[in-house]
Amino acid sequence: MSETRSRRRIRAQASPRDPATMRFILDEPVQNGRAASFDSPADAAPLARALFAVDGVNRIQVSGETILVTRHASHDWDTLKPAIAAAIRHVLDSTDSPLGPDAPPSPELDVDETLLAAVTKILDTRANPAIASHGGHISAERVDNGNVYLRMSGGCQGCAASAITLRRGVETTLRAALPMIRDIIDVTDHASGDKPFYQDEAGQSPAFARPLPPGSVGWEDEQLVIDPDYLAPRMGLTPEVLQAGLAGGDITIESEPNAAIGGMRVIVRSPQRAWAADVGPDGSAYEIPPPRSARTNNYAPSLAAKIRVYLEKLPAGDLPVTYGRLARGLRMFAPGSIRRVTEALETTMRQDADAGRPFIAARVVGRGSGKLPGNGFFELAEKLGQSPQAGETRQAFHQRLLRESIKAR
Repeated sequence: MSETRSRRRIRAQASPRDPATMRFILDEPVQNGRAASFDSPADAAPLARALFAVDGVNRIQVSGETILVTRHASHDWDTLKPAIAAAIRHVLDSTDSPLGPDAPPSPELDVDETLLAAVTKILDTRANPAIASHGGHISAERVDNGNVYLRMSGGCQGCAASAITLRRGVETTLRAALPMIRDIIDVTDHASGDKPFYQDEAGQSPAFARPLPPGSVGWEDEQLVIDPDYLAPRMGLTPEVLQAGLAGGDITIESEPNAAIGGMRVIVRSPQRAWAADVGPDGSAYEIPPPRSARTNNYAPSLAAKIRVYLEKLPAGDLPVTYGRLARGLRMFAPGSIRRVTEALETTMRQDADAGRPFIAARVVGRGSGKLPGNGFFELAEKLGQSPQAGETRQAFHQRLLRESIKAR
């Protein structure tokens, strides 16, 4: 009984690339050691008969615990999902062979290995013969949880047209044949090819042919936000490792205005890999080849100098300013900008303490009703020999430092 209940649990998951396809995911394989694809109601398998009996079902693919259903364009998932789930439950309750009679016993198929073999076959028979005419080759390096990792070599490695080759040609072919693919990731080191994808010279970078999925990159409180679940596999990392790298400074996010689109260009770098995108003011985003030359990861000293110049030019009537306004004034919109600003402000505090000057960092506050700097400001001020006088509140202490800073202009 417990086994039957386990198999009855079904999760419906939309395909990120194909709105006509939906994954129905069980807690265990539909039928151990078996995978199948059904294109017509004539198929004799019980699961195929039951699902094609649902009006609107066009195609079925089964691999491991996933049942991939493609609908007709004239139908919608709100109507189809409950009917499909009910049909799946009925078949699983009725037979131990939903895909047909079992073949002789064999080791259970690994879903990723099966998908890797299918991808490799398509590349070798349908993609690489054409690519070979240009001296290139594309291979499937691995498949991990449905994500396909491709590597280009020969004339494709570093070729400025390789993004279009991958996205418009190879990806379209693979997804049409294997809609269970979750994502296709290019792991090629294009910088070392004969025709580098990444150029040191100025000029327009060749853009990828497809936009980023909705919600993967967007604006929040005038700051760029990147979904770590989307970005991590492109950096060859897990979301947890990505976030730890950002917190520790091993992974950096840079941004710069892009006048061509009226938005920003964002570049993410790790010691091994880089990723970049152009993001418009409406949140639309397109992946682009990142610049070849990595910038320094030590932002604080140079940014501290920029902050000092910016704050010194502000009229006294505009002070104090918020961390967010300071970041925007410096054209810093990428995730982590506020953290970088606060770190650089701490650098100015150390510089001012060494020079015997009032803290220019007192001119920057948070958005809260108290209009005070963050706790780090007060903690560092105390370490540098500045602390509230007897009976002086934190707010009065800050106002005194702010007045000293303005008076010293």
